[in-house]
Amino acid sequence: MTTPADQPSHLAERDVLPAWTGIVRHLHITPRAFLPMESFDQLTLVAGKGIEGDRYMIGRESGFYSHKPEEGRQITLFEIETLEALARDAKIQMLPEEHRRNVTVQGVPLNHLVGRQFWVGETLLEATRLSTPCRHIEEILGKAVFDPLINRSGLNCRILKGGVIRVGDAVRGA
Repeated sequence: MTTPADQPSHLAERDVLPAWTGIVRHLHITPRAFLPMESFDQLTLVAGKGIEGDRYMIGRESGFYSHKPEEGRQITLFEIETLEALARDAKIQMLPEEHRRNVTVQGVPLNHLVGRQFWVGETLLEATRLSTPCRHIEEILGKAVFDPLINRSGLNCRILKGGVIRVGDAVRGA
């Protein structure tokens, strides 16, 4: 068994994450801004581009923020635990298709993954930044979710290795 004293000095505390494994619970995309998110059992991710059929796929953008293209927003993830916290703490019921992110996960520490790579099924993602809540979602939903979603609004990622992701796929560190 190794102790902290046994670890090489070049390993900083931030380089060591506790072991975790999560799961994909829901998958959603929409072809255009303002349309409802559609639920799917699987999605096809294209490395460096985005999700087939989604409004933010690079080269076919038609989303609300498409006038602000961003390579690091090829796919977005959201924690199911945030939906549970909204219901419990803010008395706001939000369904997985309402948060406007593509992948709803359980057991994944999204806020701690910025700058890191991780696997979703057979695909490899790199977390680029935390998502920020916007007033646009309040307009669409008619629910006061902006403030409760600060620092809990999901994760933006770049797709490094494409493939198919499915509901029930494991999510794990790379």
